[in-house]
Amino acid sequence: MSEIITLAHGSGGTQMKRLIDELLTSTYGNDLLLTGDDAAVLELSELSDPGARLAFTTDSYVVTPHFFPGGNIGQLAIFGTVNDLATSGARPLYLSLGFILEEGFALSTLEQLATDIAAAALHAGVQIVTGDTKVVERGKGDGIYINCSGVGVIAPGRVLSGHNCKPGDAILLSGTLGDHGITIVSTREGLSFEAPIQSDAAPLSELVQAVIDAAPHARCFRDPTRGGLASTLNELARQSGTCMLVDESAVPVKDAVRGASDMLGYDLYHLANEGKMVAIVPAEEADRALEAMRRSPHGYGEDAAIIGRVVALDEPNLPRSTLTQAFVQTALGTLRVMDELNGEQLPRIC
Repeated sequence: MSEIITLAHGSGGTQMKRLIDELLTSTYGNDLLLTGDDAAVLELSELSDPGARLAFTTDSYVVTPHFFPGGNIGQLAIFGTVNDLATSGARPLYLSLGFILEEGFALSTLEQLATDIAAAALHAGVQIVTGDTKVVERGKGDGIYINCSGVGVIAPGRVLSGHNCKPGDAILLSGTLGDHGITIVSTREGLSFEAPIQSDAAPLSELVQAVIDAAPHARCFRDPTRGGLASTLNELARQSGTCMLVDESAVPVKDAVRGASDMLGYDLYHLANEGKMVAIVPAEEADRALEAMRRSPHGYGEDAAIIGRVVALDEPNLPRSTLTQAFVQTALGTLRVMDELNGEQLPRIC
């Protein structure tokens, strides 16, 4: 096999078959994938439970650079898709992978990504059961793009939605803000900092399940990826017709990330995260939910915090004629709007 991707690898002929069979399928293959059919046939015995439903999601990953401290584009595709399923309360089961490869992309790099993808899927407890590979001409891509779709099962009676948020609910964040966004921009620009910074990319389905077990009336979950915490909370405010009030002093941020953000002129609340989860739960269940986050497997929630609360539009501390939006209570006791990201800040972060 050639040492680089050629147009023949996307032709549908023998070179493409060798690429798929000898590099991709052999690396993360399983019985469902190895059937070689155009569609995976899935047995979902969990759906025999009355009220059980399927969750389905898809996302595309175009991050540059392809490798960065704490992860790479392949791991990001697996974990990001798993986390999108987890926000619905689903147990992730099956994934598809679609590769768009650029002519000239190194086979050794693709092999490393496939190896890391296989490890990521094993860690997240999912199977890659179908996929696709296309090759575009040199200069028409950026080495590799990945599309990943996922299927999971939602337990009977579980209904999670931003529409469920109610005044008085607590806002929880599973860990420190901005790690992924600062990692990507610093790697891309060749910046180095005194303290190491790395991506927080991680699968969070077990963390979400732990919170649901501890807080059975949890309203919703969201992963604050593109647009960061600000976009997430403003979206939830609009869905539920409420406001989100965040205590700035309660938001966990690594000193290195805060310093880098200040130096580069970024708003911490706009920075992307790939291994953090926002949860909205009733106030009376907040402490149990927080403890569940902090004790969740692999330490992904060890820095979790209750960072604020959901409030009504007529909350006395808010400005008059308040719209559905998010606010920050600063360390000085003042109140400011948590603006959503307007325009482009961190291109190609996932």
